[in-house]
Parts: sequence; structure tokens; C-alpha cells
Amino acid sequence: MSGGQIAGLIAAIAFLIIALAFLLLAARVASVTKEVRGTVKEVNTTLNVVNAELGGLTHEVEALLTKSNTLLNDVNGKVAAIDPVFTAIGELGESVSELNTSTRNLATKVSSGAKNSAKAGVALKVGRTAMKLFTKKDATK
Repeated sequence: MSGGQIAGLIAAIAFLIIALAFLLLAARVASVTKEVRGTVKEVNTTLNVVNAELGGLTHEVEALLTKSNTLLNDVNGKVAAIDPVFTAIGELGESVSELNTSTRNLATKVSSGAKNSAKAGVALKVGRTAMKLFTKKDATK
């Protein structure tokens, strides 16, 4: 075997190795592509199911939101109707407080008047006694 034949044989073996490597790479790419196709099919199936369910869910959510809005409007109306009651209760509390203050003032005035009345009663008795003594002195003279 000559040097040219050996070089040709080495080149042929190298080409065979490259071709085998390319075949292995192509086989792996093909298997990955097959797996990706399967995954894409599963995703499409899942999306179809989700889309079918989403329509029903959307209608249920819309109905729930409508009911929630109706309920909220009802609650707002009832709160607005009750608001004057709380205002009246607040005003009643203020009136009771003013009545208590007025009652205390009246009690203070009555107590003070009773003290003054008692003093006047004592002064009246002293005056009558003095008048009797004075009239007795005049009568004895």
C-alpha cells in the first residue's frame, strides 16, 4: 500500500465517521421532534378543553358579578335608609345630655333656694320673736 492509498483510506474512514455522527445526530433530532409533536398535540387538546370550559365559567362569573352588584346596591339603599336613624340617635343622645345638664342646674337652684328659704324662715321666726318681745315691753310700760 502506497502512501496515497493510506491517505485515501484514512479520508474514507474519516468520512464514514462523519456520516455516522451525522446519522446519530439526525436520529436524535428526529426523536426530539417526535416528542415535541406529541407535546404540542397534548397542549392543543388541553387548550381546547380549557377554551370549552372557559365559556361556561365566563357566563358564571358574569352572573355572579351581576348578583354582587345587585346585592351591593341593595345594601347601599338600606344603609342610606338607616342613616337618618343613626342621626336621630345621635341627636337624642345630645338632647338627653342637655336634659341632664338642665336637671342638675335645676337641682342646684332648688337646693340653693331651699337653703335661702330656710334662712328666711329662721329670720322670720327671729323677727316674730323680736316683735313679741317688743310688744310685750310696750304693753308692760
